[in-house]
Amino acid sequence: MKKNIRNYNLDDLKEEMKKLDEKAFRAEQIFQWLNKEKVKSFDEMTNLSLDLREKLQDNYYIGNFKIEHKLVSKDGTKKYLFNLCDSENNLIETVLMQYHHGYTVCVSSQIGCKMGCKFCASTGIAFMRNLEAGEIVEQIIAIEQDEEIRISNIVFMGIGEPLDNFKNVMKAIEIINQPKGLNIGARHISISTSGLVPQIYELADRQMQCTLSISLHSSNNETRSAMMPINQTYPIEELIKACKYYIKKTNKRISFEYALAKENNDNLEDAKQLIKLLKGMLAHVNLIPINEIEDGKYSKSTNENILQFRDYLNEHGIVATIRRELGSDINAACGQLRRQSLNKK
Repeated sequence: MKKNIRNYNLDDLKEEMKKLDEKAFRAEQIFQWLNKEKVKSFDEMTNLSLDLREKLQDNYYIGNFKIEHKLVSKDGTKKYLFNLCDSENNLIETVLMQYHHGYTVCVSSQIGCKMGCKFCASTGIAFMRNLEAGEIVEQIIAIEQDEEIRISNIVFMGIGEPLDNFKNVMKAIEIINQPKGLNIGARHISISTSGLVPQIYELADRQMQCTLSISLHSSNNETRSAMMPINQTYPIEELIKACKYYIKKTNKRISFEYALAKENNDNLEDAKQLIKLLKGMLAHVNLIPINEIEDGKYSKSTNENILQFRDYLNEHGIVATIRRELGSDINAACGQLRRQSLNKK
């Protein structure tokens, strides 16, 4: 059975070349063709012998996505619905955002999600499988090809829980980091998690330079469990303990994501609880006006409450900012476009 050659990092490819009785330097050539030149077929690898190209063709394939749908927002945000062209023609979403510092891509890590967060559009859509490392990387490559741009920042905040697909996400980051390929530094990569405690410890022990973002959304177990079922497995006390370990091990600040929902977690008492919870930690709070979804139980907090919440945190020593809303006119929140497409089918 042929294997997706995009799944291999440079060291892996060197091992594969040994199996094919080829020199190790061929691995570097292939890796650069895939990730720097972004070729779609082995025939385009013109500095390889015809014999090697035939070996590659016989044993591997290059995973290439089809753009099923593309939406462009008035603010410049672009949302892609990719067909993975696998046996089930699975669909995933990827979002391209432009900032003053360059282009950022928000990638998916799974087809569907098991976490069941009540405010997320991915909830209610069946989990299919983890994305392979090459399928994560291909999202970046496909957008760079389509837009003819260079991506400078990656956020793992699309469909799926990145730390639930730990092995493939770590392998994808290795491929993304490699100077002979996409060459995107770890400091330009952010990993978001709903709070898988064991994997946070494992990530800390790796001492990677990526930014860790924690989807917190409440500072008490009752409210957080209602919003995020994962809290019943790993309650706030365990999560914060893991976060403190991460900070101590890496000396890196954690970004805590906090989606403000009207009359749920957006009053000053909630802000006071949050200050108490995060006091003394190397932390930043990213306040998010919640996206309203079809059949969702939460609605967006008022602008007055959002500003008041932010100002109260800042006044009491917790650095807080409000995330800029991008792509609201094209359903850029994770899962919305895929959900619409599946509903039509």
